[in-house]
Amino acid sequence: MSNKRIAVIGTPGKWSTEVLADHLERQTGFRCVIDMSEVVLELDTGRLLYRDLVLNELDGVIIKKISETYSPEADDRIRMLATLEADGVRCFSRPEQVGRLINRLEGTSALARGNVSLPATRVTENTEAALKVIEQFGKAILKPLYSTKARGMVVLEAGAGSETNVRKLNKFREEHGLFYLQKFVHLGGQDLGMVFLGNEYLCTYARVGAGDAWNTTINSGGKYEAYEASPELIELGFKAQSCFDLSFTTVDIALTEEGPVVFEVSAFGGFSGALKGCGIDAAEKLCEHVLVELEASS
Repeated sequence: MSNKRIAVIGTPGKWSTEVLADHLERQTGFRCVIDMSEVVLELDTGRLLYRDLVLNELDGVIIKKISETYSPEADDRIRMLATLEADGVRCFSRPEQVGRLINRLEGTSALARGNVSLPATRVTENTEAALKVIEQFGKAILKPLYSTKARGMVVLEAGAGSETNVRKLNKFREEHGLFYLQKFVHLGGQDLGMVFLGNEYLCTYARVGAGDAWNTTINSGGKYEAYEASPELIELGFKAQSCFDLSFTTVDIALTEEGPVVFEVSAFGGFSGALKGCGIDAAEKLCEHVLVELEASS
């Protein structure tokens, strides 16, 4: 058993957070789940406090969940955690890299610079320009810059007419601001989650859609299934995750008529798909990876 003190940054009571804490407790005897809403940063001392625990005295933290939803406030929490890394506490993944994926535009821009295959994407503040994009695409997905699991996304079709689309765009602007428009791609009823641990390929699972939902997320009734990815597809996923330096992540890939495209790289990755789709306990493997990394650096 290791004597390392490693905490989980997450949501108390949530399965993915608690399963990590369970594995760490079995392997180290130490258990701590940190809710960032209760953390205090002392700028004069540089200490980060969670109740009576000084986080700067830990050997490491695993960042599993920064908040229930992505938002500018979630980015602020990442900046607070960056003080730990500056004080020598190992963070899995590094706050700087997680922060690059909290904002959808920054994450997608990094993928585009890395020449990763993406759906055609346009970003603008201008309503008239957005209407032209919808006409060009025929069908588009309007996505908030801060969201996960398809929350807040709106399907826009050229055939609906400019008046209807302007109304939807204006409503979206009031809630989310900038227009991030991505060409609608037909998923064929499924998309893929490709899992990477420590920059190494772990497995691929499929999210299979339910009913008439346009997306395949579990929130919309999708389910997980095993998927045997080809070497070419794994290479695409590897190329996408290599645009970032993450301890654990999932790359979302769609198989379209024009070929595979990457939707996004997850800031935190998911355990449920790997377990239910592939029978792999990714949480346990992440804990083992973290302990190996910490032992190697001590």
